[in-house]
Amino acid sequence: MRRTRFESIGRYTPETVRSTAELVAGLGVPGITDLELLTGVENRRVCASGPDGDESSFDLAVRAIEDCLRHSDYTAAELDIIVSGSIIRTRRRGIHCGAPPFALMLRNAIGAHRARCLDVSNACAGMITGVLVLDRMIKAGVVRNGLVVSGEQLSPAAETAVREISTRTDPQFAALTLGDAGVAVVMDDRGDDDDEIHHVELMTLAEGAELCLGMPSNRSNGIALYTDTRTMQSDAHYRQGLDRLATVAASTGQGRSGANFDFCIYHQFSEPAIDHLHEMAGQRFGAPVPTSLKVLRDYGNTGSTSHFLVLHEHLRQQRIPKGSKLLMFAQASGIVGGGLAATVSRLEA
Repeated sequence: MRRTRFESIGRYTPETVRSTAELVAGLGVPGITDLELLTGVENRRVCASGPDGDESSFDLAVRAIEDCLRHSDYTAAELDIIVSGSIIRTRRRGIHCGAPPFALMLRNAIGAHRARCLDVSNACAGMITGVLVLDRMIKAGVVRNGLVVSGEQLSPAAETAVREISTRTDPQFAALTLGDAGVAVVMDDRGDDDDEIHHVELMTLAEGAELCLGMPSNRSNGIALYTDTRTMQSDAHYRQGLDRLATVAASTGQGRSGANFDFCIYHQFSEPAIDHLHEMAGQRFGAPVPTSLKVLRDYGNTGSTSHFLVLHEHLRQQRIPKGSKLLMFAQASGIVGGGLAATVSRLEA
């Protein structure tokens, strides 16, 4: 069977920084001063907006691809497929594109004219879903390589939340953690013992599908994120995802123990919640789970890009030695759970 690997990674984060203190100052609800303590988010990056031009999801994705290809042995013309996993698909501020597919527009923008195109939509598990699809396509011999990308301009949902939140229990409260980022990875069929995607698996619990939604605001113009926090914090849902991940890990020879890995990465939505999930994972695997890597404090929740933004940032800071084994835990509204296990040696940022 063909062995897949991450061949290169790239990212783009906007230059503009918005602090949690600045965001909270705009709220119409008095007394909310502990958001940073509750979430662990101190700052987030937001797309540029002004007379010199607006940044969009599309711009974030293109610049992430360009950075990724600078670190790749492949040119755009050599890519077999582009998979886009963005939640928000803006071409200009306020202009959302349902069609044509985002992947097709990205392909044309970078000159990857022979590449097939595919959009996937799976909330904050969008990029991991793209990796899963491409992993299966490579192993089936349909393609030899491909690129998975997401550009997330989520800050407008935070702006909507600032305008509309009226109580501390408002379902848009979680939107205050959102930030903007673009990330891209190239994958191919040249995996070996030093570089390999060992397994990637996702499971959807359909009974929660209506409880965590991103949609046009029902109170004003703009995009809003509505979250049922009771569902997102459900230990039962997370345990089901862990059970599935442990079963798959055992079936692929990775064992059931989190001790087999050097680092783990969670979806970056709340530091206390991540710490709780980390503890639960250790209980499920019956062994200490490795060091949890985070970027929450500086970048917030960047949606479907969050796992790979963590990976890129810690590679950039040279905190992930070559040959490290990584375990990514996916959590997304829907509700989606699962994970991705990989050994990485070639990746540089």
